[in-house]
Amino acid sequence: MPYEGEFAGYSSLRRIVESERVKKLLGNYKIRDAADSLGSLQILEPVSIEPSDWKPKNLIAIDGSHAEISIKNGFPGAEAAYITVASVILDIEKMRELDQQRPVDPKKFKKTQTAESIDCALPGCNVVYEGESSAEASLRKAVFEVFKTNRMSTDGESLLDTYEALLEYKPNTERTQKCPYEDCPKEEEYKRGINQYSCSCSLSKPLYSTDALRFHERMVPAGTNGAIFSEIMQTLERVWIIHILRTMESKKWLSSLRRLAIVLDGPLAVFGQPAWISQAIRKELYRLNELVRKATGGKDILLIGVEKTGQFVQHFEDIDRNSEGSSGVFPKQAVGLLTDSYIKQNVIFSEGTKMYGDATYFGRKFFYKTKSGARLVASLPFLKEDHRDMNRAEQSQYPRLADAIGLLDQLVSSRFANAFTPLVLANSEAAIPLSLGSKVLEKLARELITE
Repeated sequence: MPYEGEFAGYSSLRRIVESERVKKLLGNYKIRDAADSLGSLQILEPVSIEPSDWKPKNLIAIDGSHAEISIKNGFPGAEAAYITVASVILDIEKMRELDQQRPVDPKKFKKTQTAESIDCALPGCNVVYEGESSAEASLRKAVFEVFKTNRMSTDGESLLDTYEALLEYKPNTERTQKCPYEDCPKEEEYKRGINQYSCSCSLSKPLYSTDALRFHERMVPAGTNGAIFSEIMQTLERVWIIHILRTMESKKWLSSLRRLAIVLDGPLAVFGQPAWISQAIRKELYRLNELVRKATGGKDILLIGVEKTGQFVQHFEDIDRNSEGSSGVFPKQAVGLLTDSYIKQNVIFSEGTKMYGDATYFGRKFFYKTKSGARLVASLPFLKEDHRDMNRAEQSQYPRLADAIGLLDQLVSSRFANAFTPLVLANSEAAIPLSLGSKVLEKLARELITE
């Protein structure tokens, strides 16, 4: 990397061009044709999918955003993070009515959506909760409080209750988790508990059920902790989905899922330290879906993850492009169902024997090109064990696939390329502006955090 203000010279360029070794290497390379990948990709033409006349009444779109703010410059620095997770409820039925009356009055269109959000400020390096001994301990307490104080219904279970129901599924066979306190006697092992409880050692320091998410283990004592806050955000988004479904279960609203879809920004997966919760979500979805099917006359939960960026999005773009660089190779209204071998040979190169995403995904991906030509990488959940067999890729392994692609066709965005309107609206509620927004949030932190 050059120094600031330093520009590259031409000596390296001349040396590379004239190198016989470079010429020999380039002469032995071969460019893969997109057609090679397309040939091994399973594609479902619309005629091979049972036609669906399903139309949703409502849709819930979930998206999150986080921003790290430097509160005090210099050494040691101090950092706080703002996280917001927005849930936008769209009246799809009303949107369809307005669509017949173009041009649509913006005020009327705005009334088709309502939004709620989880908003929190979390401590980063060198920011300490009152009464806590360190930034790490402060983060643990703050995360616990976020889960404890948020709920969908005032008389329903909290997000913490939902999380602790998922915690019941956590296996005990994984590597032992360390006690978060460095001065804990070494002979004492960390013991998982519920809500807030005390360490079993002689120190009796406070522990939290959310410690099992292990965010604190990656905390950097002096530097930015953006990776941690990203993991916290993705966990909140995904646990919130289960919270919505469990709240609907307790309120006896599950029958409404015959006309409701839930859409998440990103894949149906959890990565990083809290990855274990992905498998817990999968098992809870199995349980909930059985109840949903009874309440809806056999309908599965319609939960769709839609990815905006990443290797799969890039790969879909690549296989849609011919050797001249023009797009259009992948047929419109066609579905690409991905097997484990296809992913490992064409997208995430691997010779591993474990199924792709085995420990992190609670759904599986598919490619869909809408009738308007938009390319969408989406996921549908595992709702029974057969859906997880990625040695094959069949329509039956993708619950409500026909309904899902119909919804993608209905709500593809005309404002942005390869975008899905519900997530555009959810992002507008969740996104934290990087320029003005950061300055406002930094000012708020400086005013409220004491030195």
